[in-house]
Amino acid sequence: MPRLRDRAQRIEVPLTTYAQLPTPRAQDVGLFRRVLGGPSCPEYEATAEAVPAAFGLAKSRVSRRSIRTSATALRQLQERRHDDRPWLVLLLDGKHFASDQMVIALGVTTTGEKRILGMVQTAKEDTCVCAAFLQDLVARGSRAPQELLVVVDGAKGLRAAVQEVSGAAVPIQRCTSHRRENVVSYLIKPQQVLCRRKLQPAYAHPSYANAKRALQQPGRAIGRRNESAAETLAEGLEDTRTLHRLGRFPELGTRFKTTNLIERVMARGEAKTQRVDRGRSTDQKRGWCAATLLQIERQFRCVKGVKHLPLLQRALRSTLHSCNRCRVSGTPAAFT
Repeated sequence: MPRLRDRAQRIEVPLTTYAQLPTPRAQDVGLFRRVLGGPSCPEYEATAEAVPAAFGLAKSRVSRRSIRTSATALRQLQERRHDDRPWLVLLLDGKHFASDQMVIALGVTTTGEKRILGMVQTAKEDTCVCAAFLQDLVARGSRAPQELLVVVDGAKGLRAAVQEVSGAAVPIQRCTSHRRENVVSYLIKPQQVLCRRKLQPAYAHPSYANAKRALQQPGRAIGRRNESAAETLAEGLEDTRTLHRLGRFPELGTRFKTTNLIERVMARGEAKTQRVDRGRSTDQKRGWCAATLLQIERQFRCVKGVKHLPLLQRALRSTLHSCNRCRVSGTPAAFT
């Protein structure tokens, strides 16, 4: 090891950077945070040299340390339990990453706190894969989906997986933005603007009956222009009005009628992982995603409208009790 001596005082001056070399793992977390927040692995050495107090490393060593740290984050995300908090809302959505898709689960507690519950790697939002993923979340202490408001996009696989795990009566809120854009995609451009103008206020009606009537008129008009668009609007239409049926749309519709909460998380994750283009193994891909999600999670804030969440909790309990009575009596369960 190189040494530095003070000739005037005849003492050896310790080098703090070399003292850190025997314990490189202590530097891994900080190094990985800098990589996520700024330079890529090949650029790290040159970037670090520009800072006087920086600890410069070659790109290969930065890459190895990043992989090691991301693997630790992946284990943490996969193994941590969730029975320490009362959960109220479950949001599910998928995001493409390095030719694969990561389905991510975001939970909201009764006090408005948000947490990344888990993720699963899949080629598409497959029903079997997503059902196994939900069962794993339940095993780690999250509530069963029938006790939660489940918010999903328009993917049929996610909805089918939720129903497979919890039954047909589970309260599922489909994202109204995804449903509107799916309908609009069938129309020619001059008709798309008009369609959005009619659907947006129709979904925003506070009561279930008014929203149903408001959606019937644009539905008939869309059917005269494009039958496929009308069929898409009708498919899953009831799921877009779940908050209306629960009677909590006026207070919480802005927060939970769409998947915006989880979409914002994935947008921030994409900004941090867009330079990752060489995932050699599935563990590396999942490790990068897990580390990014956990870092974003530290900056979470409570959802707006916290004071209204107990109202949603009572509505969900009432619905669950009604479904249980229907099963005991043998009558078909109806989510009303």
